[in-house]
Amino acid sequence: MGFGDFAAICSKTPLPLCSVIKSSKHLLLSTDTRIDDFNPQDLKVGILPQCYARSIDVANTVVFEVGNAFVNIGALGVILFMIYSTRQKYTAIGRSEYGFFFELCLVLIVFTLIVDCGVSSPGSGSYSYFVAVQIGLAGACCWGMSVLGLLGFRIWEDGTRRAMLLMRGISLVGFIINFLVAIFTFRNWHSSSSTSTNTMALFVVMYLLNAIIVFFFIMCELVVSLFIIGNPWAAGSTLLGVFFFIVGQVLTYAFSTTICNGVKHYIDGLFFGSMCNLFALMMVYKTWDMTTDDDLEFSVSVNADNEVMYYSDGKF
Repeated sequence: MGFGDFAAICSKTPLPLCSVIKSSKHLLLSTDTRIDDFNPQDLKVGILPQCYARSIDVANTVVFEVGNAFVNIGALGVILFMIYSTRQKYTAIGRSEYGFFFELCLVLIVFTLIVDCGVSSPGSGSYSYFVAVQIGLAGACCWGMSVLGLLGFRIWEDGTRRAMLLMRGISLVGFIINFLVAIFTFRNWHSSSSTSTNTMALFVVMYLLNAIIVFFFIMCELVVSLFIIGNPWAAGSTLLGVFFFIVGQVLTYAFSTTICNGVKHYIDGLFFGSMCNLFALMMVYKTWDMTTDDDLEFSVSVNADNEVMYYSDGKF
């Protein structure tokens, strides 16, 4: 098993991409026995995990990952609330950029529901494209966080057309890179052989490049919180988000099979991974909220005649 091979990951965690990548090693559902030495002509698509959450039948429709679906549906409501709250802070630094970031997260959750719940069923012609879009949106969120991390340094004026063009442009670049690497891997367009199993590029982009960018965001937030605005509570909020994120990754990739077997296939590691990722996202919002409270020098009110009034120093 070489570097970048998803066989070990997919044997423990039922990721959507595991249904569309190719591997020369497949795992039996209920044992650790590997089926090796496949004839290349018989190479199959997809890697079965040792344990995954059971599906249910609703109105003649099979729904996968029900527990994870409830978490993501709840996440939609939480993100909508954060978008609304962001828009209410009219003078906060990074208001437009953070609003765009949370909107990206909202779209990502929608596509996560599509691929996790089987709206586009595994094995269908469209499934690989939906998974690639999901991976692309996750990359767009990660790359957009690099811009958010630099906002506290006031290198450029936030909220301007140029600033939003930078935010959207960086996010678009992240989406394109992640999407293209994913779809080229899934559809095997990078090789003339129909039996290619090279997933190294996808592994590097998903787990290394995106992780470096998220780490850059975390470092920027800590520097801004501790040394620029001097708010240790904001730094604590950032570290709490890092804690939730790491715990979510560990539960997803290391203990998914243990969780799944322990609860009789009702949920798996994706349930707790999605929940922890939501908590981490909430900490991103909370850190921004804590570091921008002092920037509200005036508020905006609309009177009965629909006239905008600005409140400053106790007077309108």
